[in-house]
Amino acid sequence: MMMSRIADSQMYAHLWGTEELRSHFSEEGRLESWLTILAALAEAQAANAMIPARAAADIRSSAKVELLDLEYLADETKRSGHSMLGLIRALEQILPPDSAQFVYYGATVQDVTDTWMALTMKTMGGIAWRQLRSIEQSILDLATEHRNTAMAGRTHGQIGSPITFGFKLASWADEVRRHIHRLSDGRTRWLVGQLAGSVGTLGFFGRRGPAVRADFCNLLGLFDPGMSWTTSRDRVSEFCMVQAMIATTMARIGDEVYELARPELAEVGETTSDETVGSITMPHKQNPEGSEHLVTLGRIVRSQASLVLESSVQSHERDGRGWKAEWVAVPEVCLLTSSSLRIADELIRGLTVDAGSMTQNLARTRGYWASEWALVQLSRDLGKHRAQQLLQEALKQGWTGGLDFKEATMSHPDLSKHLDADKIDEVLRQPDTASAALMVDVVVARSNSERREEADQWP
Repeated sequence: MMMSRIADSQMYAHLWGTEELRSHFSEEGRLESWLTILAALAEAQAANAMIPARAAADIRSSAKVELLDLEYLADETKRSGHSMLGLIRALEQILPPDSAQFVYYGATVQDVTDTWMALTMKTMGGIAWRQLRSIEQSILDLATEHRNTAMAGRTHGQIGSPITFGFKLASWADEVRRHIHRLSDGRTRWLVGQLAGSVGTLGFFGRRGPAVRADFCNLLGLFDPGMSWTTSRDRVSEFCMVQAMIATTMARIGDEVYELARPELAEVGETTSDETVGSITMPHKQNPEGSEHLVTLGRIVRSQASLVLESSVQSHERDGRGWKAEWVAVPEVCLLTSSSLRIADELIRGLTVDAGSMTQNLARTRGYWASEWALVQLSRDLGKHRAQQLLQEALKQGWTGGLDFKEATMSHPDLSKHLDADKIDEVLRQPDTASAALMVDVVVARSNSERREEADQWP
């Protein structure tokens, strides 16, 4: 079959998904899940005396992709114009006649595909949980190592007061931990089966409907919703939005690495192999392939998640216009987020840190990064607003005149009498990063405490 999407290309597929999820979303993977759902439905119906136990056993033993005529299945799907009828007929072909009539008994396409969506969220949630915890551990290790590594804090793209690299990393770890919380909190809302029937009332199942649904969900390892959710799509929307937020965090990390790896800064870098080629025409370059791709993936995931949210406005008791949009958008959200997590994990584990460049970049500002420290000292005698005004005046003149921070402040008559020259020298030798290291300690301790108590696997 010809590949029409770059995401399925043999050359580029590794950038747009993982093999683990490709298997889930493949034709055979999807059919295998649907057959599992149909078998669970039959068993739940048999347990509630809706169909013969023999029929449920036959359906379970025959519900295997390798037993189906996939060409016939595809032809029947196209010929009938029905999303599920090709599968039903292909399964009926290999069942005894007495059992074949109980395939898909009283169910709808949406019962099957929404339950498959829940199983998809379970698979993707497990991947995200595993990858996020791996990423978090790598970040925590780096944050501990660089707890006191001073570097320039930057606001609006300009150097401000000093921070530590550990502080920056702790911000990433803290954000990753919140995503872990979201996954933990959301599982009872997302991992919910669907058995609603035609208009959601379980009409075909009668009074036995709730019991059948409960057994059906239990067999699949899903929660019983208690209420049909055919046009209530907040579960899928929330899950996709959480994935978009995860991919966005990976993009934020990628963007930061991308910026700090610029040769003008050279504070961090991506690890590459000897075979990696940065530029064919400019051999000296080493392009930040991983970090920039994280930004790309984040953009696409957000757009696809927005489509799912937009499709959540649905009419009456069933609306294929929005529901079927999920069939395209949700796999994209999951595949791209899984790729984002894999690339981020590799990026962070291989991140190189140049503390020397961090020191040099601070030094290039001739000590002007100490202005906030000076403002604190001067505010005690002059008041904050007066001190700010005088400092801005002195530092502007000093920078223009080629003076360093100490010269600029000590040559200003209204400032020199309130500042200690020796103290300035001390601050310039050892940048004051305020409470940065203390916040690193808080994040590391809090995360490690929670990690010890939580499961390695989700849900």
